[in-house]
Amino acid sequence: MRIVSGDIIELCKQNDRKAQLQLYNQYCNGMYGVAKRFVNHTAEAEDIVQEAFVKAFSKLHQFKGDVTFGAWLKRIVINKSIDHLKLKKQRLVELEEVHLKVVDTSNNDKWLVEDDTTLEDVKAAIASLPDKYRYVLMLYLMEGYDHQEISEILNISDVTSRTQLSRGKAKLQNLLKHKSYG
Repeated sequence: MRIVSGDIIELCKQNDRKAQLQLYNQYCNGMYGVAKRFVNHTAEAEDIVQEAFVKAFSKLHQFKGDVTFGAWLKRIVINKSIDHLKLKKQRLVELEEVHLKVVDTSNNDKWLVEDDTTLEDVKAAIASLPDKYRYVLMLYLMEGYDHQEISEILNISDVTSRTQLSRGKAKLQNLLKHKSYG
């Protein structure tokens, strides 16, 4: 028996295990993809998704429906992924907003790469970026968040988000250019 979307959330709030399983099955593959883009390791991504669902089900009473359940869950998965990466490195990235300048990214959107640049090259280049650039780039380019949302997720200012995106793009372009030209 398949439950209608609005009803499934209410049943999950009442700890209905069948409804929770249905909701899990509906979203687990998509959320795994999100986690995998961050941690790039199968077992770690699976663990993050499991932890995210446990947190989502325990905090479901806080879900107000002002966004879709999928968007709400995705934010939990992203936060869990970032927390996992921070914990794995045993250090928190300190973002020094004092020294940052506003950088206009609107004219800096030329994403031309050589024809022989593969998706794996781009992923490897992104993975090699410092965390503060990688997180903003992934949230903006891959997950489609705007700067206000990124600032809330990473607990940074809009200005910092824009600056980190601009600098991350420049570093990424430079890495890809060096790959092409040796």
